[in-house]
Amino acid sequence: MKINTCYHGDITIQESDIITFKNGLPGFENEKKFVLLSLTEENVYFSLQSVNTTDLAFIVTNPFLFYNDYEFELEESTQQALAISASQSVEIYVVLTIADPFEKSTANLQGPIVINKENQLAKQIVVNGTKYNTKHILPISEKEEK
Repeated sequence: MKINTCYHGDITIQESDIITFKNGLPGFENEKKFVLLSLTEENVYFSLQSVNTTDLAFIVTNPFLFYNDYEFELEESTQQALAISASQSVEIYVVLTIADPFEKSTANLQGPIVINKENQLAKQIVVNGTKYNTKHILPISEKEEK
């Protein structure tokens, strides 16, 4: 199917590429279908693009590329809602707030996005009672040295 995207223009995606958020995303409850599109050759930054709304796309990344000690407990209710049967099928992303200069960009470590790659079901969760918040500076220089 063809979709119009915020960062890639018109593209063709497969139905199997669509990630479904049954309850939408916080603040965007009516937006349930997204696709993950790489923004870099290194597959570090992605656009989580709404399938239905061209101008709705979130810049996301795998938090473990930047924060080696990032961890949280995935509640049983979330595992059941996403039908997660094996941890290998789970991918985690965090939403970035891009700043100018880029070095001041932040990651929302308190609200990770959990995707079950086996069935393409996803949910943004809130991690409470931890050291994480919504604005962690991206350690860009550390990433570039790796």
